[in-house]
Amino acid sequence: MTTVKIATAQLRALADPVKASEMHKYHKVDRQYLGIANPVIDEHVKAWREDVDLEGRLTLARGLWKGNIHEGRIAAAKLLTQARIRPDDQAAWELIKSWVPTFDAWAIADHASIAGQKRLVADPSRLDEIEEWTKSHHMWSKRAALVMTLPWTKQNHPKPNEIAARERALGWAAEYASDHDRFIQKSIAWWLRDLSKHDPARVQTFLDANAETMKPSAVKEARRLLPD
Repeated sequence: MTTVKIATAQLRALADPVKASEMHKYHKVDRQYLGIANPVIDEHVKAWREDVDLEGRLTLARGLWKGNIHEGRIAAAKLLTQARIRPDDQAAWELIKSWVPTFDAWAIADHASIAGQKRLVADPSRLDEIEEWTKSHHMWSKRAALVMTLPWTKQNHPKPNEIAARERALGWAAEYASDHDRFIQKSIAWWLRDLSKHDPARVQTFLDANAETMKPSAVKEARRLLPD
């Protein structure tokens, strides 16, 4: 059975010092980088999934995250990224939530947030929990609230409950509009840009109300796919 020690050793065996140095410079966060491409990580995660049950996956994900290697944290998130998790969806959600306060770099935060998206779609009542993050002094937690709710940008004909979730996230985005941290502004623009593919009128309404308080670069990106 794949353990944290075995999985970590497998990743270390693939290390590329040159690429690792480049990744360190790019991500600008001091942790160990191995220089492994995402498709290679995907191959190992697939093998680990097949080798362990859910409890084993949770243990593996928890240990890889704690190890604080860039690729290990990416792999931990990928281990929990799936639409249905049985029999203990709640345990996976609790583990993902526990990672949020430790987010400190966009790539790791985004992969973990994609795992979180699946758990929110599985149980939208969890939006109540992440609303607390929107008031956080930890920028990455605030950002995660928008990144994890991106699935609600994608419906052409949303149901009433989906509209409610969409409006809730847009309310958070409006509260963020005056926060000019670049990652917060990018998250607002990302949300609006994705929504513009399906509901451009709602995006325009949001911008009419909030563009003056947003950074011009975020407004430009949010408008990028809107019809002329």
